Amino acid sequence: MIYQLIRPLLFRLDAEKAHDLTLSMLDYLPGSVFAKPHLNPVKALGLMFPHPVGLAAGLDKNAEYLDALDKLGFAFIEVGTVTPRPQPGNPKPRLYRLPQAQAIINRMGFNNQGVDALVANVQRASYQGILGINIGKNKDTSLNQAVDDYLHCLRKVYLHASYVTINISSPNTPDLRQLQQGDFLSNLLSQLREEQLHLADTHQRYVPLVIKLSPDETDDALKKMADVILSYGIDGIIATNTTCDRDAVSTLPHGAELGGLSGAPLVTRSTHCLKLLKQIVGEKVVLIGVGGIDNVAVAREKLDAGASLLQVYTGLIYKGPGLVKTLTAGMETTYKS
Repeated sequence: MIYQLIRPLLFRLDAEKAHDLTLSMLDYLPGSVFAKPHLNPVKALGLMFPHPVGLAAGLDKNAEYLDALDKLGFAFIEVGTVTPRPQPGNPKPRLYRLPQAQAIINRMGFNNQGVDALVANVQRASYQGILGINIGKNKDTSLNQAVDDYLHCLRKVYLHASYVTINISSPNTPDLRQLQQGDFLSNLLSQLREEQLHLADTHQRYVPLVIKLSPDETDDALKKMADVILSYGIDGIIATNTTCDRDAVSTLPHGAELGGLSGAPLVTRSTHCLKLLKQIVGEKVVLIGVGGIDNVAVAREKLDAGASLLQVYTGLIYKGPGLVKTLTAGMETTYKS
């Protein structure tokens, strides 16, 4: 595989520079270069996915590379996180590879060009596949006003998304995870659900709402969140975002960097969250498994734990674009939700 030959060169570069360079290179490569995924249709969120494997948010924050990423064979692509206004994110360096652990630490901080720029990019793209748009709040928006940011983004992206993800679980925006708790969560979901139904009626098109949760909550906290999610009729849950836990990487170079840890060290905890959520929501909410999926065994584990769909990111960085075919070829059973 070509990627395995060039990866050592990319890994000599600063992680964020390598990320940008790789995405730019994809624009110039023909789709025939990439292995085609095995088709294994999945019905979820009222949509028909050609197979379960999609791209997680964070790789293409501004929807600038939709056509390039489509060449890799994902069943769906999630872009963002996008905020109402452009923001630079946290100071660089803010992205670190931990090759010994097949992991990444990032503290990007919702760096993006703003929701209007993202929508313009989506409109310019030729991509016709299933598109998730991940929305968040600006860093300087208070928690008490956060719902306004999410409502603003929902209205802007509604007509352009196949589904919309509510990101309240990134560890890289101060206090954001408080939105997962108590009255904050109830207020946010009630208003977003009301607006979703209003937009569906106005445009005669229903766009599912999905919420992305943190792996760092206690089981009791997860159960409470799941009950709130059920009560407001939210369509899906992504389990999970990155973790602040450093037990598995604390002795490695860059292992103590602040930010969210993703990749192989996240598998056990994210899968535990997935199983717990499945026990609570049953078939009422679609579950999307993410966290350390870089081989068929982990992918099957996520599906067996209750996921209907899967998302990859860090595994793609280490294994390359052939990961999509590897995963789809290894999953013979059709999972439906």
